[in-house]
Amino acid sequence: MTETSEKKQLLHLVFGGELESLEGVQFKDLSGLDIVGIYPDYASALVAWRAKAQQTVDNAHMRYFIVHMHRLLDPETKSA
Repeated sequence: MTETSEKKQLLHLVFGGELESLEGVQFKDLSGLDIVGIYPDYASALVAWRAKAQQTVDNAHMRYFIVHMHRLLDPETKSA
């Protein structure tokens, strides 16, 4: 077996969009959400998140998030 098939997938979703205000997490336009992608581990997701956050640094209302999808799929998962 290869190393990738032995390693457990810990899926992470990176997405973002423009917020209505800086005080909350209410998006201005749900149809305009930027789904960056789904990544097999936190490290890969973090690289993608940093890249998108850096691209939108001039817009204070633009926010990107990392969602630990593996925790939603398997709540018993303890890893990153």
